[in-house]
Amino acid sequence: MSTMNRQIRLAARPVEEPRPTDWQHVEEPAVQPGDGEFLVQVLCLSIDPAMRGWMNAGRSYIRPVEIGEVMRAGAVGRVVASRHSGFAVGDHVSGTFGVQEYCVSDGRGVTKVDPAAAPLPTYLGTLGMSGLTAYFGLIEVGRPEPGQTVVVSGAAGAVGSVVGQIAKILGCRVIGIAGGEAKCRLVVDEFGFDAAIDYQSEDVRKALREHAPDGVDVYFDNVGGDVLDAVLLRLARGARVVVCGAISQYNSTKPQGPANYLSLLVNRASMTGIVVFDYAERYAEGIAQLATWRAEGRLKSLEDVVSGSVAAFPETLMRLFRGDNRGKLVLKIAD
Repeated sequence: MSTMNRQIRLAARPVEEPRPTDWQHVEEPAVQPGDGEFLVQVLCLSIDPAMRGWMNAGRSYIRPVEIGEVMRAGAVGRVVASRHSGFAVGDHVSGTFGVQEYCVSDGRGVTKVDPAAAPLPTYLGTLGMSGLTAYFGLIEVGRPEPGQTVVVSGAAGAVGSVVGQIAKILGCRVIGIAGGEAKCRLVVDEFGFDAAIDYQSEDVRKALREHAPDGVDVYFDNVGGDVLDAVLLRLARGARVVVCGAISQYNSTKPQGPANYLSLLVNRASMTGIVVFDYAERYAEGIAQLATWRAEGRLKSLEDVVSGSVAAFPETLMRLFRGDNRGKLVLKIAD
């Protein structure tokens, strides 16, 4: 009997928030591997804000997901059939397998992972693309120095929580911006930030004057919008703004750009984007350092794991835009 493969495909390009009609639920026999290929049973899917951008047409840092195509997603899984000399049945692997139950791969872009060393969801978060984005974005683009003030928005999320912890490891003062009292407590009590600002109930600009009286040396931006504008007004001389994401703008038909960008001129500051794929040749370096910090107890992982079938993907994705997740959001579709 052939194994059935349930998939989520992009049916239409969303306008504002994705709707149920933007997705197509497909069930078809899983493709069997040919020579030099192996079949992966997908166990956990990475749910990321970047997915919203991948659904849009137009030029970006990666090609868009096409209409009728399986939705792009990072994932971890287990090899269940193999005709590839480098991957054996039973191996656990990480790669871009898409929102589906089974995926055939030739091994390109696929990494073996060890479930005995860390839980599988961690390889999608702290020891995966989220952690690597935080690592290279902060160290290579933000270039923090001991004693400097680092501000992180989306501080309770997959990338922001790791950014703040790395900044603390490097000897910086770290201020997180998050939504809600519970997330702000998490940022300080669990991740060790020096302070947290609740953008839902506080005046961010006023709170920054209190917590960063000498200005912000590094701002790692995950949200854009009003929060970005508030931080721009508190930059220190020579500050570095790291543009990682703008989740507050992804579902807008008229995205809000920075109004206070002239602060970059006044403070001789810079604003630079981070795309983790640019550091692909250094992934092993980044993972090794992140794993070392984690083993030493200096870097904590937090995965928000939702259990369900692939059919739960559309609703799980919306948790990101409602701000329901804490840490790395993962959809577990099989054991």
